[in-house]
Amino acid sequence: MKRWAHSFLLCLTALSASFSLHAIETATQVTAPYLLPGAPSFDLSISQFREHFNKDNPKLPLGEFRSIEGPRDTPTLTRAASKINENLYASTALERGTLKIKSMQITWLPIQGPEQKAAKAKALEYMSAILKAFSPTHTRAQSQQKLQKLLAAGKNKRYYAETEGAVRYVVADNGEKGLTFAVEPIKLALSDTP
Repeated sequence: MKRWAHSFLLCLTALSASFSLHAIETATQVTAPYLLPGAPSFDLSISQFREHFNKDNPKLPLGEFRSIEGPRDTPTLTRAASKINENLYASTALERGTLKIKSMQITWLPIQGPEQKAAKAKALEYMSAILKAFSPTHTRAQSQQKLQKLLAAGKNKRYYAETEGAVRYVVADNGEKGLTFAVEPIKLALSDTP
């Protein structure tokens, strides 16, 4: 249990560091630095999301998300995580009270040795499934292609974000320290032009 907690804290530290540049640019005191200030939430609570995700992806189960207390907590956000295996984690930022999702992340901590290829393939399956869950108009193949394009664009960058409709995809590639893929909702602005 201690090893899992230590690994997860390292994962969160890497995630936080990856997004700190954006946080500094957008706000002075951001609790979850990977979120845009004033970011909306998806319509699903974490339990609803997990139920739908597990039904649609029986070979990629997500366990129960457990709340994470820490110095970055605010009155409006709750952080939670679910361990998938020793090197793969799902984490989320939730709207306090409703537990609606404001950001969903999959983080892979690379391993060395003969299992590395299979472990990375499993991580990419989860990332692609998360992408599809929040962009249901994508087919599985389109989700995999979109993920590959995002990962290629974010390669060797501490932080890369791309918006598609009302969804923002974020990649934080920390090389040997880990890879995080996140999906977040954004507020759509009406155009001033007719």
